Amino acid sequence: MNNSITNSTSKNSVVIPAIDVIDGKVVRLYQGDYGQTTQYQYDPIQQLQAYADAGATQLHLVDLTGAKDPNARQIAVIAEIIAKVNCPIQVGGGVRSIDDVKSLLDIGANRVVIGSQAVKNPTMVKEWFKQFGAEKLVLALDVQIKNGVPYVAIHGWQEDSGITLHSLIEDYQSVGLKHVLCTDIFCDGTLQGSNVNLYKELVQTYPQLAIQSSGGIGNLADIEAIKATGVAGIIVGRALLEGKVTIAEALSC
Repeated sequence: MNNSITNSTSKNSVVIPAIDVIDGKVVRLYQGDYGQTTQYQYDPIQQLQAYADAGATQLHLVDLTGAKDPNARQIAVIAEIIAKVNCPIQVGGGVRSIDDVKSLLDIGANRVVIGSQAVKNPTMVKEWFKQFGAEKLVLALDVQIKNGVPYVAIHGWQEDSGITLHSLIEDYQSVGLKHVLCTDIFCDGTLQGSNVNLYKELVQTYPQLAIQSSGGIGNLADIEAIKATGVAGIIVGRALLEGKVTIAEALSC
């Protein structure tokens, strides 16, 4: 085990401010449903730079347009955001090919977030790990808890893959998996708190991984609860956009 990347509750969790973008506009979905979209009157560049100015060291950007239609990927919008925001940005949303990964890395994303393809085409995605390196890739695994077992959902959470979260993580150990972004679908966009037990168990089971939590953060207490699990990163989106938590509070927490 490589102790240099081991996470534990003695390590500091990093708050990762996040925004989702549709057609260049900042939005949030409720539990991944495009039919339940809230649009915010924020400029994505100004908002992300404000997070960076406050002290954020990592940002998270999701291209929801590209997630829905790969041919409509907002590559020009994303490139402008990355160029103008002075902070590392990991980018996801509909990454389906090696060209998608390369294009995002070429415009300056510090990591590319991979979702459904990691489940549907593991052989292909493992080749991406070999070509670009595990440090450049994040597996975004959205889960549904069934009888206490987390199963991975795909296609915008509309389909149960039938694959457990643990079996998928273990499969990618062969290519040096390092970053895992895990979302409990039931919690996402609800502001009702995160699945603390899920993240605690993941950190304990896979101490060599940098686990990122996502979904459900609604207040400082939620951030504190997740921090106590020892995750490497805590993604916070809607709570910041709606002023439930200020970026200064989140970062100081």
